[in-house]
Amino acid sequence: MKIYNTLTKKVEEFIPNEPGRVKMYTCGPTVYHFAHIGNLRCYIFEDVLEKTLNYLGYSVKRVMNITDVGHLTSDADSGEDKMLKGARRENKSVLQIADFYTEAFKKDIKELNIKWPEVVAKATDNIEEYIIIINELLNKEYAYQSGGNIYFDTSKLVDYYKLTNHKIDEMVVGSRAGVEEDINKKNQADFVLWFTKSKFEDQELKWDSPWGLGYPGWHIECSGICMKYLGENLDIHCGGIDNIFPHHTNEIAQSEAFLGHKWCNFWVHGEHLNDETGKMSKSKGDFLTISLLKEKGYDPLAYRFMCLNTSYRKVLVFSYEALDNAVKAYEKLKNKVRILNIEGDIDEEKYLEYDNKFKESIADDLNTANAITLIYEVLKSNISSATKYKLIKNWDEVLSLDLLKKDFDDKSLDKDYIEQKIKERDEAKKLKNYELADQIRYNLEEEGIILKDTKNGTMYEKII
Repeated sequence: MKIYNTLTKKVEEFIPNEPGRVKMYTCGPTVYHFAHIGNLRCYIFEDVLEKTLNYLGYSVKRVMNITDVGHLTSDADSGEDKMLKGARRENKSVLQIADFYTEAFKKDIKELNIKWPEVVAKATDNIEEYIIIINELLNKEYAYQSGGNIYFDTSKLVDYYKLTNHKIDEMVVGSRAGVEEDINKKNQADFVLWFTKSKFEDQELKWDSPWGLGYPGWHIECSGICMKYLGENLDIHCGGIDNIFPHHTNEIAQSEAFLGHKWCNFWVHGEHLNDETGKMSKSKGDFLTISLLKEKGYDPLAYRFMCLNTSYRKVLVFSYEALDNAVKAYEKLKNKVRILNIEGDIDEEKYLEYDNKFKESIADDLNTANAITLIYEVLKSNISSATKYKLIKNWDEVLSLDLLKKDFDDKSLDKDYIEQKIKERDEAKKLKNYELADQIRYNLEEEGIILKDTKNGTMYEKII
């Protein structure tokens, strides 16, 4: 397995800390609003990564957080908590908002055939973990108290920017969007570990701490949850590229200062989904959700198919035209796969040959586009139908496109149209115009109609 490591800025051979076992952490949603399809693109790539590791023989333990407190509207420790913003928007409590949008997120995940992680932990359920870490950072003098808040002192680290290769003078106030002056900080790059009532009097969720009534910062949440469930040595940490700075940079700083050693070997990030106006964002007000796509008649798995045809490390530009093209290609592929005959002998030699090609593709930095191309290659090959079926069935464990799932609905058949086409095909066969007969069969297959020649005449069924 080879994958691009943001930490080293190159594709590397993946070697876990324990042979055959992988500890994987993926940043979860801040549940103050619906996830948009740009957010969900990241979860699709993380799902493929986990399933790829499983397919290659690794045992994966994956942990994900649910942010229900502490994520501010600015990454510069300013603005209100996003959860409080959501509660005010809908005139509900923070916990009501968190529960509602967590369930909405679960539904989206299911629609996209994304595996729910083995461990999913709420930020609000792990306050004690954060307090333990912050206390130790204070004892080690990596943190300090100022203006009622606890800050991490980034000047104590010589390699604070190792994930980004930023220079300190590039991060000063005014040089980057989101960097604002905080007079309580010793250094402008310092970040909050714990907020107290001295800064946010109206915060709904607060807990007792050695430093006063307050609540945790966003960054400490992921470190605490990850170390609680995966220990001191992490193999893979994932997220979107917008998490690289400051969120993941700060996670590394506080975690390694607390532990005293390197924390995570591989940092893997997914690129943005842009619309024609730029990065898709909730701040724009009108953003695309899976529910909206469904209302417009799109299968969520067609969107997954669209994502898998582009590298997770490349910006993907969304348009309805692009999605329409993905729908057509996806439906054609399903139709070709679903007519495979599962009966017959398996050519084990050919099975291993093609399966090794598939493994090479997905092990090459998750090259899902090549993996999908390989499906077409298999379908065009002269190997047995049963062998093709077995290959694609197993590969779909990784791709999760429901390529073999059948959906019969005879009530929606335009029977007159189909029977007319069957009649035309019969006439073509009588005239020995087999090319036309084959074309009629193929055209019907493209529309999801499968013809079966029997001793009692031509029968049909619809599969989409």
